[in-house]
Amino acid sequence: MPNHKSIRKPTVNIIGPGRLGTALAIALMRRKYRVQTLVGLRLSKLKRAAALLDAEVQLVVSKEIRQLPPSDLTIIATPDDQIVSVADSLSRLQLDRRSSPTVLHTSGALSSVVLTQLKSRGWRTGSIHPLVAVSDPAIGAKAFDGAFWCVEGDRKSKQVGRALVRDLGGRSFSISRDAKALYHAAAVMSSGGVVALFDVAIDMLDKCGLKRAEARQVLLPLLESTLENLKTRPPAKAMTGTFTRGDITTVDRHLVALSAQGLADALALYRLLGHKALELAEESGLDRSVAMRIANKLEE
Repeated sequence: MPNHKSIRKPTVNIIGPGRLGTALAIALMRRKYRVQTLVGLRLSKLKRAAALLDAEVQLVVSKEIRQLPPSDLTIIATPDDQIVSVADSLSRLQLDRRSSPTVLHTSGALSSVVLTQLKSRGWRTGSIHPLVAVSDPAIGAKAFDGAFWCVEGDRKSKQVGRALVRDLGGRSFSISRDAKALYHAAAVMSSGGVVALFDVAIDMLDKCGLKRAEARQVLLPLLESTLENLKTRPPAKAMTGTFTRGDITTVDRHLVALSAQGLADALALYRLLGHKALELAEESGLDRSVAMRIANKLEE
């Protein structure tokens, strides 16, 4: 039988062992990547992250980043406002002239432009951003499987990023670096925005006399059924309810109830989202004149 040599996985340093950085460390180790170092502001947090891993790693506090060993890939998973300073620290490291290491940051809103100082020093620069809500590192590590990732940067860094995403069981796509902020705003709307809107709905049921835990419990199946609709249908066909039916009387009752309870934020959201719902309803067949009557009602 032919002797197939296994492909060597890159060595990886991860800067920023927060929820995403730690989830990446866990997932990459499980895929046989050699995560050799975690870098963070506090040793206590580094130790907590390392305790979740399947192998020992070197721990380096940020002020001692000069001790960072060379690696094929460095992932910067810090908050956005720390990326430039991290890049500045990395740019002071002495590189092996024979190597061209890759650095990828995980910001959704920033492009690889923030790593320009590293690019000028011979680094290959890019960004990777998973469209996954990581609230817990262990759960997040599993959620990467099947997730979509936005990969951006120079040609070589995108190759490295796409290979990493494939190894994690994900799928990648690329956009222009100028579109990163708008891309990330869309991600926030579909994730954090939905959570915020869900909390507004809980506020409304609280006014109806339900406890907040109970309100959450009764609303979750509705949200899950909506998600199932969106999996198989475009938004105009997935939407159901009052606006789809063009029920102006019910819209009027909603507006009166929201006003009577003093739910100003919920009322403003209802009016704003109502206009978008009407656009979808028209796309799905609602009569234009009915849609206009409801739109006028929303503006009263």
